[in-house]
Amino acid sequence: MIQQIYPTVAHPFRYELNKDMHFSAAHFIPAEAAGVCARMHGHTYFANLTIAGDELDAIGFLIDFKALKDAVHGAFDHTVINDHPAFRTQNPTTEAVAAYIWQAIQALLDSKGNHARCLQVFVRETPTSYVCYRPKEEDFDA
Repeated sequence: MIQQIYPTVAHPFRYELNKDMHFSAAHFIPAEAAGVCARMHGHTYFANLTIAGDELDAIGFLIDFKALKDAVHGAFDHTVINDHPAFRTQNPTTEAVAAYIWQAIQALLDSKGNHARCLQVFVRETPTSYVCYRPKEEDFDA
């Protein structure tokens, strides 16, 4: 994986971890306005998660890096994103994929009890196109 610099998120937490990963998946945007993206095509997506918090778990992690990879890679690698239950009612745009990843990761963090937060999800669809999703404060209370 190419080392990349991601936008940073200002936060008051003691700890911050970032996890890079990639997954290969196909998708299509079923809308005429999507142009060639209306046809099935694939990408090797690169994702970066920014997790922060003040409390470590009993092992000394904010969260295990492997759990983060399993959650994202396990959901999307070698799939057609349109077939994913979350995308049966919305188009699988990079923006929607980034928002879904945030929701899944934050739910995983919430199950751990040490109050870690996913502050940013960066998803690169191509070498020149990416989305950065940052939740608002009220998203953590939903």
